[in-house]
Amino acid sequence: MTTVEDLPAGANDARGRVAELHAIREQVRRGPSERATEAQRAKGKLTARERIELLLDEGSFNEVEPLRRHRATGFGLEAKKPYTDGVITGWGTVHGRTVFTYAHDFRIFGGALGEAHATKIHKIMDMAIQAGAPLVSLNDGAGARIQEGVSALAGYGGIFQRNTKASGVIPQISVMLGPCAGGAAYSPALTDFVFMVRETSQMFITGPDVVRAVTGEEITQNGLGGADVHAETSGVCHFAYDDEVSCLEEVRYLLSLLPANNRENPPSVPCEDPADRSGDALLDLVPADGNRPYDMRKVIEEIVDDGEFLEVHERWATNIICALTRLDGRVVGIIANQPQSLAGVLDIEASEKAARFVQMCDAFNIPIVTFLDVPGFLPGVDQEHGGIIRHGAKLLYAYCNATVPRISLVLRKAYGGAYIVMDSQSIGADLTYAWPTNEIAVMGAEGAANVIFRKQIAEADDSDAMRTRMVKEYKSELMHPYYAAERGLVDDVIDPAETRHTLIRSLEMLRTKHADLPARKHGNPPQ
Repeated sequence: MTTVEDLPAGANDARGRVAELHAIREQVRRGPSERATEAQRAKGKLTARERIELLLDEGSFNEVEPLRRHRATGFGLEAKKPYTDGVITGWGTVHGRTVFTYAHDFRIFGGALGEAHATKIHKIMDMAIQAGAPLVSLNDGAGARIQEGVSALAGYGGIFQRNTKASGVIPQISVMLGPCAGGAAYSPALTDFVFMVRETSQMFITGPDVVRAVTGEEITQNGLGGADVHAETSGVCHFAYDDEVSCLEEVRYLLSLLPANNRENPPSVPCEDPADRSGDALLDLVPADGNRPYDMRKVIEEIVDDGEFLEVHERWATNIICALTRLDGRVVGIIANQPQSLAGVLDIEASEKAARFVQMCDAFNIPIVTFLDVPGFLPGVDQEHGGIIRHGAKLLYAYCNATVPRISLVLRKAYGGAYIVMDSQSIGADLTYAWPTNEIAVMGAEGAANVIFRKQIAEADDSDAMRTRMVKEYKSELMHPYYAAERGLVDDVIDPAETRHTLIRSLEMLRTKHADLPARKHGNPPQ
């Protein structure tokens, strides 16, 4: 560490002071030691400053409190007081727009959070909220700094409070680039998006040692809380990548789709994909037979700008798709049933996934387009005992509470309560469209006929022939493609090839939509 005694004679004049400043700055930039840096690289990890350079536009980073040092004593801390105190904070730009960030420096105290460390994070979070700009945390820390005791724990409380205060006000993105254990894991859980890197990042409340001691189960850190576990099983992680470079590049892409804050609209870009481009391929992508599966992603690709979209929670609750994309250069959120997975039914996890996505879109002024091909809610004892009623109600609540432009499109099946929940006209969709292949009904024709015509079928000489006739009759009376349109429950039945143009024109009309909710402190959504 550079001291006044290390400086040449004359260091007390202005030039000497400036030389001292530059020496200290260089020391801060290099970090604690080459040995610590090599140890970081040996784990396949970048340093905190390298990560910030990848996240932000070149040369745009402005550091805040680089000379901050802790004031703690005891347990040898008074002899070890590195600059930054293990966290680098500041702001820069991503695609030219202001973004605030903080990055744990694992080389210093293992990135553990102490009082000074926490205060730096609190300050940058406050600055982000006041400036109305996104906040990206680059997490690589060993939890609370044990040597500082309860002061460190209180620091987490301040972070959680600010995460909550910023929720729905500015985009918050957590990038997990190392361990995140215990109470520290709750900060990412409070943010809008969580990114993880395979093999090097883990999140859990109690680690493998505690699990082994309490339950006797043997499990590795990655098996307990690695990127794949949280991307596929728990749903804690929205995006998982193989390396830090790819991960941070995708963070930049996500930021390009989000507004700076809840008072702005997402950034629009010039679009060379014609708004009136015909989607003739859609006629072949979606089979008319409601029992045949297809990949909804291909439908989305055919409709959106240049076939590009960013899928959120791609590997969790795969029976529903949530994606951010653009139509005619403007950002929209798409929610769609996925017939390739569980026939596209709604279940507990799909309801939670879609509900959170709807809330995020509504908070940040992102219009919502919903593609329906849903046979209903998933039946089963596990679903009922797991609370499908309250979990399904989360999605219903989210849609009903959303004031952004909302358009729904029925491609094929839309049965029962799932049809109502998936942004039907009756719960407030601004516009509802359907393809000529739509079947909107309480349930499928076979099930409905078995209920309505039970007696006739049972008494018939040929029950199978009677059932077939009754199914046909029910379909012709109540499930033909124009039944809902005739009753004003669908605004129009459209040619699938015109879907892109219809959606773009409708969203353009809805750009000036203004809707107010009743005055209240906040709602009480189902949990």
